[in-house]
Amino acid sequence: MASTTFPEGFRFGTATASYQIEGGATEGGRTPSIWDTFSHTPGKTVNGDTGDVACDSYHRWQEDVDLLADLGVDSYRLSVAMPRVMPTDGGPVNEEGLDYYERVVDALLAKGITPTVTLYHWDLPQYLEDKGGWLNRETAYRLADYAGAVAKRLGDRVETYTTLNEPWCSAYLGYAGTEHAPGLGLGPGAFPAVHHLNLAHGLMAQAVRAEVGDASQLSVTLNLQFNRGDADAVHRLDLIGNRVWLDPMLRGYYPNELFAITRGICDWSFVKDGDLEQIRQPLDVLGINYYCTSLLAMSDRPQFPQSTAASTAPGASDVDWLPTPGDHTDMGWNIDPKGLYDLLMHVHNDYPEIPLMVTENGTAAAGGDHVTVNPDGTKAVHDPKRIDYLRRHFEAALRAIDDGVDLRVYFVWSMLDNFEWAFGYTKRFGIVYTDYETLERIPKDSYHWYRRLIADRAIPQE
Repeated sequence: MASTTFPEGFRFGTATASYQIEGGATEGGRTPSIWDTFSHTPGKTVNGDTGDVACDSYHRWQEDVDLLADLGVDSYRLSVAMPRVMPTDGGPVNEEGLDYYERVVDALLAKGITPTVTLYHWDLPQYLEDKGGWLNRETAYRLADYAGAVAKRLGDRVETYTTLNEPWCSAYLGYAGTEHAPGLGLGPGAFPAVHHLNLAHGLMAQAVRAEVGDASQLSVTLNLQFNRGDADAVHRLDLIGNRVWLDPMLRGYYPNELFAITRGICDWSFVKDGDLEQIRQPLDVLGINYYCTSLLAMSDRPQFPQSTAASTAPGASDVDWLPTPGDHTDMGWNIDPKGLYDLLMHVHNDYPEIPLMVTENGTAAAGGDHVTVNPDGTKAVHDPKRIDYLRRHFEAALRAIDDGVDLRVYFVWSMLDNFEWAFGYTKRFGIVYTDYETLERIPKDSYHWYRRLIADRAIPQE
């Protein structure tokens, strides 16, 4: 019989990101990020939504910490916004910005919640984008300066520093494609961004270590792809989507097959002597974000695809994404809990030396979330599809643990309904409902279900 109880020491958490929840876009010395620019550009986001206010956590952070404490999480994964900390090009560190994050971190610790801090969750300062952004090698060095400033202030109060969140999205959706900021649509011209993100990871890791040594853990979060279907197509996308990050970060090289399949579209001359030694830095844990799988087939299509988020990775122009069977979320993503198990096993088998954590998993439930009023006047949000989704994915994670994976933490995405990037406020991932008119927070049924799971350290069975 499959286990339903998590091992001693396993940690539970939930997660958010700065631009998605904070608001306060022009307060406290903050200056624009690429997402401010992108979301204020007509036609880039649904309904023209922006993160100007979002969940207003910049002002309501104490309320959110209280919700986390009531939930009972062991850890909270938040991100720091570089435009709050280094708001001007070459200017001084903004102490007011660091003060904000220090208050949040100290409040979490006072509630017995350990902070996991993501240093870069996509909100690159616009002043860096104006100089080329991730296409410019210097951006990696500026991110290292920033990482060192944050680590110097927050120190060992942060349990885990995560350098980057989903560099796949930063490079492939923002530079190869047009779905994310800055939305350049460069196709294979995005490979320099891939390398500079890898370089930034290594430099940031060194900057953090210089400030905190081994007192805090160091990680990176990758949205690794787990694909099914044609073996050649799956292998190709593993190289472009996964090993392009994993091998330099954990092994110190780019796979030769990656150079082979990108011959003719990229010469990789932007990789300089010594870069790979800089990129490969000792990590304590690897974060994995997981939502769905894809079904692939090889194609003779000659053009570089520009239309779908899944197919914007350079070198993927001869791969087709096929319709996936079964139920799908409100994002159109298939629900495949076994994919989480398979992905965890795959990473564990290929990189057995690195412990793992699920840094994001959750769903925008098909059918949406709606507030109901109970007879006693209290408000509720019934989201059985989200509970079912989470239950099945926690079961998959527990099965992976039983089969030998060193999985240590699981962060549910997301704590709050929030600004869902180009989808604006039309997709709700939160276990807490956000009323975007009043900014009221209403815990959903999934919040109460998760609270019980955390309290019991076991998956509720009914």
